[in-house]
Amino acid sequence: MAKQSKKPTNEMSFLDHLEELRWVLVRSSAAIVIMAIVTYFFADYIFDELIFGPTNPNFITYRFFCKASHFLGFADSICITELPFIIQNTQMEGQVNIFVWTCITAGFILAFPYILWQFWKFISPALYEKERKNAKAFIFVASILFFLGVLFGYYVIVPMSVNFLATFSISDVVKNQFNIDSYIGMVKTAVIASGLYFELPIILYFLTKLGLVTPTFLRKYRKYAVVIVLIIAAIVTPPDVVSQITVAIPMLLIYEGSIWISAVVVKNKKQNEQVS
Repeated sequence: MAKQSKKPTNEMSFLDHLEELRWVLVRSSAAIVIMAIVTYFFADYIFDELIFGPTNPNFITYRFFCKASHFLGFADSICITELPFIIQNTQMEGQVNIFVWTCITAGFILAFPYILWQFWKFISPALYEKERKNAKAFIFVASILFFLGVLFGYYVIVPMSVNFLATFSISDVVKNQFNIDSYIGMVKTAVIASGLYFELPIILYFLTKLGLVTPTFLRKYRKYAVVIVLIIAAIVTPPDVVSQITVAIPMLLIYEGSIWISAVVVKNKKQNEQVS
């Protein structure tokens, strides 16, 4: 597992590692709480403009797809003029719980680079000296990927999901009145899951270095990944090709990029073995 650097270090016992991991989790949790407190002062903007933004037919994503619809000659077929649903609270403490957990989620997103740095410090003793020097690059790239994923989830997956679920109806008798827990839960899940999915190249980088994944394995199961991505795109988007392609292409590019990164890691590993 560990690759010992040439620099002498003191051996740590298993309990010492657990203690160090505990402090990593403590510091990371503290960072999340601090950033959650910061978001408290911007709560009105976060809720009114960000979280409930996709409920407005004038949301930037809906306007983009309307313009794309006209450009592609589909007239107003993809334009969204109304979202026939309301959001309601049905629990006494519902809005308080939503407020607290939304601030914590926002705190996690904002504190993500610091959390990465903490976990990097935890695993760095098991890396080569050269790899430890790449800490800044790793944290920068991983953070950028995460924030890009968050933006993709917010500006693409969330509005498409809202549009599809708001307009889907099994009968005119049934009116859509979404509970606030359900709506915000969907927003948080889409944003966080998308952010973590964009971390796939980083995850596969480390899995490849550990020998748990190879580019051959990723290429072999590429067709299954494509099917899974297309199914996800079909679920979270309206039943039109343009929306599904918009969601599927970035996810497939992330997967292809992960294969390339895995291949580079294997190539460098073989070169290092030949040199040594």
